[in-house]
Amino acid sequence: MSFKVLQPGLLSLLQDLGRFGQHEIGLTSSGPLDSEAFAWANRILGNAANACAIEVSFGGLQLQAQTDSYICITGAELDVSINGVNKPLWCGHKVVAGDQVKLGYSSQGCRTYLAVAGGFNIDPSFGSCATVMREKIGGLNGLKLAANDQLPCATVLQHDQLSLAPQHQPIYAESAHLRLVLGYQHNLFDAATKARLQHSQYQVTDRSDRMGMRLQGPSIACPSQQMLSEGIALGAVQVPADGQPIVLLNDRQTIGGYPKLGSVIARDTARLAQLRPGNTITFEIIDLYQAHTINTLAQLKFDATPLLHTKD
Repeated sequence: MSFKVLQPGLLSLLQDLGRFGQHEIGLTSSGPLDSEAFAWANRILGNAANACAIEVSFGGLQLQAQTDSYICITGAELDVSINGVNKPLWCGHKVVAGDQVKLGYSSQGCRTYLAVAGGFNIDPSFGSCATVMREKIGGLNGLKLAANDQLPCATVLQHDQLSLAPQHQPIYAESAHLRLVLGYQHNLFDAATKARLQHSQYQVTDRSDRMGMRLQGPSIACPSQQMLSEGIALGAVQVPADGQPIVLLNDRQTIGGYPKLGSVIARDTARLAQLRPGNTITFEIIDLYQAHTINTLAQLKFDATPLLHTKD
């Protein structure tokens, strides 16, 4: 009762919502870079919010079903086929033993999520199955998926087939607007530097990965670079000596000593993670009250958005 990996694609990782409460022993949180697309894949299948799914970067994953089940694929725009028949994203699809599921390569965005009914049954490491290759924990022996890997799951013979209407599906553009909550170190940056940040455009560089998005644009250098290492939050905007900001993501280190201007809200790091090298971002500084309001309204919208009943 599993799916067999025929082709792993460029980078495919097993992820649940992440590993929490383990920073004190140096383990990062990990989890899906685009938490919104991950959440929709599980909701469309009626899974628990923390069900284990596959995060596929840029595409190329091919699987063979070795049991009957249902799958859903969300996120970056790419071609999906089951036994050579094209299938839509953001929709549940029935698969039977022997079916081959093929993902092409993304044309817009770069992170795609493949969920299975009930989630993949992966033994947790330190409370989570989220894969961190640097730490070699989670997933299958802490590694990215490889050809012939077996991904255990339950057999599901009957299941509602649901989909998310197109008007509710995220649009992955070539730019993103990131809302930033200032941190306690923001006073190390002068007013002109913070104004420059909000009125400038930055490009994503090819040195970006699951640890962080390295940006290139007008310098926001901080005069003070000698700092004690401290814990780092998701979305922290870290500024090294060259003044080129780094937005830290799910596989970030747990401590660091560079000055930090603040943190991008998690709703926006999800969109940031869908950008490719050369795509652009802008920043807007907001306060903590605005951040809480944005998050609350987004969660209410997610919970209230109806799903459609569909059939293959």
